[in-house]
Amino acid sequence: MKIYVVQQGDSVDSIASSQGVPVDALVFDNQIQPPYSLAIGQSLYIRGDEPPEDRTPLYVFGYAYPFIEPVNLDNTLPFLTDLYVFSYGFTENGDLVPPMADDDWMIDRALEAGVRPILTLTPLGPDGRFNNNLVTNAVHNLQVQQRLIWNLGLKMQEKRYGGLDIDFEYIMAEDRLAYADFVGRTTQIMNQFGLQVTVALAPKTSAEQAGLLYEGVDYGLLGAAANRVLLMTYEWGYTYGPPMAVAPINMVRKVVEYALTEIPVYKISMGIPNYGYDWPLPYERGVTRAETISNLEAVQIAIDNGAEIQFDEESMSPYFRYWKFGIQHEVWFEDARSYKAKFDLIKEYGLTGAGYWQLMQFFRANWLILSQMFEARKVGG
Repeated sequence: MKIYVVQQGDSVDSIASSQGVPVDALVFDNQIQPPYSLAIGQSLYIRGDEPPEDRTPLYVFGYAYPFIEPVNLDNTLPFLTDLYVFSYGFTENGDLVPPMADDDWMIDRALEAGVRPILTLTPLGPDGRFNNNLVTNAVHNLQVQQRLIWNLGLKMQEKRYGGLDIDFEYIMAEDRLAYADFVGRTTQIMNQFGLQVTVALAPKTSAEQAGLLYEGVDYGLLGAAANRVLLMTYEWGYTYGPPMAVAPINMVRKVVEYALTEIPVYKISMGIPNYGYDWPLPYERGVTRAETISNLEAVQIAIDNGAEIQFDEESMSPYFRYWKFGIQHEVWFEDARSYKAKFDLIKEYGLTGAGYWQLMQFFRANWLILSQMFEARKVGG
């Protein structure tokens, strides 16, 4: 396996010839579309030898909405251990709110592929909005909590889910202990029925980190309460924030290093983004809104606008700027190099899992690199 960066004057034919790979393989692996144009600075996955048999086992999963394109799901499933279906919410009484579309077909596809479907629980109310008051009520009111856990068990049995993911965000500081107790109680009950429980954690770098996103999340307590954790090491660059890498490796490293002081390494999965952002410039706080784009869309934008893709060595992330209709834009996304850097970090620290937000777009080069370095565990987690 190699990664080739496109230079001035390169073509698909010249790259394939110089790298000793068939043109069809280069085009397929990198999803290059007719007329096979390339962007200067674009990184390409180059096939090498077959993956070694002693690859590191890795728990690999990703989140997907029920309206994911079937072809994208089918392309991704062979690389996964688990599929996290996003998401079920709940009411103030502990009744479940179903996803925005039917999830049965996803569960069927996952099970057929030998992938375990996981029910994701979020504090989405009947209005479809996140509500941290639902969290407060559920973790402090034992009657509501018991009803919620009971309903989860029934739904998981009915739908053939093999585990539960608790993805609560913006937990109030005063709910920190009760939330950890709730996760622990849920895990204890689910484990009796052979169901794994994962909890998603906001990206903290210290126990004292201030802010609504962090203060209610206790890494030590939640790491002890759940079977596994997901470090949400993405969204540094986000819709309403200034242009920057979505998951800068220097910041991801800080989160991982802190997590390892609080949580056993065998429980930790590192979050990996499967998307990028396109910001109009100049950035104005509270006004500018970035557009979410796929990694393939990012490359196509660079091609269409004659932009040269740059690579930031500190964040280990690609970016570029371009002009359209008199407005300058800045794009940050993920490519073969940035994914390789993230997988190298997983190996460096001996982490046991990788979790993708989210699987709505299929980026083949990522999965090919992953499968060269790791072997997705197909049983358990």
